[in-house]
Amino acid sequence: MQHLLEVKDLQTTFFTPSGEVKAVGGISFNLDKGKVLGIVGESGSGKSVTAYSILQILTHPGRIVGGSVKFHGKELIGIPEDEMRKVRGNQISIIFQDPMTSLNPVYTIGNQLMEAIILHTNRNHEQAKERAIEMLRLVGINEPEKRIHQYAYELSGGMRQRVMIAMALACEPDILIADEPTTALDVTIQAQILELMIDLQKKLGMAIIMITHDLGVIANMCDEVVVMYAGRICERGTAPEIFYRPRHEYTRGLLRSIPNIENDDKTRLIPIAGTPVDLLNLPKGCPFAPRCERAMKVCLSEFPAEYWVAQDHIASCWVNVLENIGAPLEALGGQDAAKGIKTGGEEAAQ
Repeated sequence: MQHLLEVKDLQTTFFTPSGEVKAVGGISFNLDKGKVLGIVGESGSGKSVTAYSILQILTHPGRIVGGSVKFHGKELIGIPEDEMRKVRGNQISIIFQDPMTSLNPVYTIGNQLMEAIILHTNRNHEQAKERAIEMLRLVGINEPEKRIHQYAYELSGGMRQRVMIAMALACEPDILIADEPTTALDVTIQAQILELMIDLQKKLGMAIIMITHDLGVIANMCDEVVVMYAGRICERGTAPEIFYRPRHEYTRGLLRSIPNIENDDKTRLIPIAGTPVDLLNLPKGCPFAPRCERAMKVCLSEFPAEYWVAQDHIASCWVNVLENIGAPLEALGGQDAAKGIKTGGEEAAQ
């Protein structure tokens, strides 16, 4: 079975005057049609750079230095820019973090929506206008005929985010990348935006990559979850496995920092101690070791291999290795990203 998107050993580096910043250090995952993949991690873990690398919209001095990104089986890395432009927006779209800075303040909402539609489809001006109104109505904006003549500053934060979603979906892409789409929105609007995305995903049958630092945002939304730290994947698997049976101390730390409404008022949240690792000076061993309460000597000197710790669940942690939990990924041929989490997990179960 061919995956919709196959990312294998992707490596992205920023060549700065101070040295090489390895923002993405060789990550692999797959995405199938109609599925929702969550990429979770702290700020600076490489989530957004991964998305920009897939779309090849990195700015200088960032550059993809290795790996493969296949869409419908076709390699995207290294293809001519004019071919990549046909993929961006048309087949793979992205919603950026801040809609106010993503929308042009000197053009109306309708103008920007219509520009994207005309650029990627064969519609004329009138047809593009009708499509823009249709998309604004689809994302729940009232009086769309009026809104297309307004500017970004005339809309609330929630409405601007809905406009960004409408723009991303106007050409009916196969994949929607949502880069922290609920940032700077209040809790009520966050819930509305997430509910909207779930509804649209079901209606249109597209796949979604949801990027966030908040595990709570994707708890009821994602089929699979990838947890990133210091540009690497430390754990990946199905959402139930990640949430109910985490096998990496970083994932456990993220989960402990989420408020639980079932606890009494006196229960304190447990933050992750320390600060994220310096990507200019990555340690030899596990990058999370300086902040890990269960760190051992081996964690400081050797990077942990990926292990199948359960069916559809991979973790990169020495604790699992020493406790003899699961089986090595490479021993099962699971390093081939095209085989995916499910295939390797089934082999481990057998």
